[in-house]
Amino acid sequence: MRYEFRPSGVCSRKMTVEVEDGIIRSIKVEGGCDGNLKGVVNLLQGMPANEAIARLEGITCGRKDTSCPDQIAKALAEALRKADEGAVAV
Repeated sequence: MRYEFRPSGVCSRKMTVEVEDGIIRSIKVEGGCDGNLKGVVNLLQGMPANEAIARLEGITCGRKDTSCPDQIAKALAEALRKADEGAVAV
């Protein structure tokens, strides 16, 4: 399932996640810290989405209450929830 997410409170503008059978197939992040996000995305590919959520959830950036990794966790959680609800993919 492909899911588009609009992050909040961070520099990145859009995240597109693809999760298949609970496994992260791909993540694309538009905006944000390019090199760091490329590294995070490469590390997450092939990982169970629930494991990635547990590892990334709650990470902050500077004085912000959130971060791009935290927003990726939110995107993955929403994608899993939509898949469970049987929603149509974007």
